[in-house]
Amino acid sequence: MNSHYQLLIIGAGPAGIAAATLASEQGISCAVLDEQSAPGGQIYRSIESVPEQRAQQLGAEYLRGKQLAAEFRDSKAEYFPNTRVWSLNNEREVGVLHNGQSKIITADQILVASGAMERPVPFSGWTLPGVMQAGAGQILFKSAGVVPSDGVVLAGSGPLLLLLAWQYMNVGVEIKAVLDVTPLSNHWSALPKLPRALLAHHYLTKGLVYQRDLKRAGVHTKIGVSKLKAKGGGVLQSVHYRHLGREHSIETDLLLTHFGVIPHIWLTQAADCQHQWDSSQQCWRPKQDDWGNTSIEGILVAGDGAGINGGRSAEHAGRLAGLQALFALGVITQTERDQRSVKERKWMNDDRRIRPFLEAYFAIPPKLLATADKDTIVCRCEEITAGQIRTAVDNGHGGSNDVKYLTRCGMGACQGRQCANAVAHIVADAGGQAVSVNSHFRGRPPVAPLTLKQLAGLAKEEV
Repeated sequence: MNSHYQLLIIGAGPAGIAAATLASEQGISCAVLDEQSAPGGQIYRSIESVPEQRAQQLGAEYLRGKQLAAEFRDSKAEYFPNTRVWSLNNEREVGVLHNGQSKIITADQILVASGAMERPVPFSGWTLPGVMQAGAGQILFKSAGVVPSDGVVLAGSGPLLLLLAWQYMNVGVEIKAVLDVTPLSNHWSALPKLPRALLAHHYLTKGLVYQRDLKRAGVHTKIGVSKLKAKGGGVLQSVHYRHLGREHSIETDLLLTHFGVIPHIWLTQAADCQHQWDSSQQCWRPKQDDWGNTSIEGILVAGDGAGINGGRSAEHAGRLAGLQALFALGVITQTERDQRSVKERKWMNDDRRIRPFLEAYFAIPPKLLATADKDTIVCRCEEITAGQIRTAVDNGHGGSNDVKYLTRCGMGACQGRQCANAVAHIVADAGGQAVSVNSHFRGRPPVAPLTLKQLAGLAKEEV
């Protein structure tokens, strides 16, 4: 690994590898850093090694990644898998951990393509063993072919919930129920956005096929579920919920939940890029222009890390950011950048026509985002409850960072990644203000776990 590159790309998902493939054709020094052992990101995880039968079971959208990964492998970009990025600042200095050694590298242009993470939503019992995020279930399936052997309950909201249920059904997993917390009122809110969504009808058609197949297989899907709870004596034993005015319970030792995804903003926060609240996607995301430029010169962002738009859109956004990086480096002219971007931008905008409809349809109920159950643990690392957070606000601590200082919420090993969004919603609700005016946890390095020994290795590097 060199100490300096013209273009450094963080993340080997669809945005990162599409950008690297395009930019490296121009002969610049380009490197891609990624935590995983192979390219593809979460959406195309294990795409190069997955057995053909499993790939077919995962669906046509997953198979799109094969060509993308092959083109990246054939490119001139340097690729560093199993590499953790633990720091990024506004001087375009990047802290990396590669082969157990920490070092600082720099770049003229940096593209953050770190993707998204599942939105953590605390609810009663969510910390019990046996309660996992749906994304974890999909990772096990994609990478190792591991699926539940004794059945599963799926709960939450969002397209991934439907997709995972369909994938599990295809391999014979017993799906005890799909509990959809999407309020029925969302259907009416999304209806005005349906005509535009029809222009991206392949997504709607795919969703309808999944629903049809699940119904034919006898999978019970209940929409408008509320008061979701996981119960058990030390481990998950049952799931409880309210539906159509009645209380229900299902015995199960596995509950997979999903409440949509949010941008992974820890690196752009650490670099002090400006961020904004996206009310439609119910999350914070970096401010960017049409080319992916953030508020910090030389730092770009593309893919779901800039806002949730899906894998296809991420490819196009990555290529647009790659063109911008080449222009900023003086490799291509502005005219060439603009001409080469026309089709990519059109395809990207066409693909995004579905987003307003999906965002309205799958909007998470505010009461679920800002749990009022005082005994529910919000910060897993420090075991801080929603009640402690609300008490801190009642005592005059009106921002997320104030609550963090007082309670240590967000100071654990995950550094707030699993609680920041929930804390912001609870603080806003307790203080009677909008989430958009409430502060998010400040980003500080290291943004990923790093030992003192690994950090001390930087001194040896300088010598």
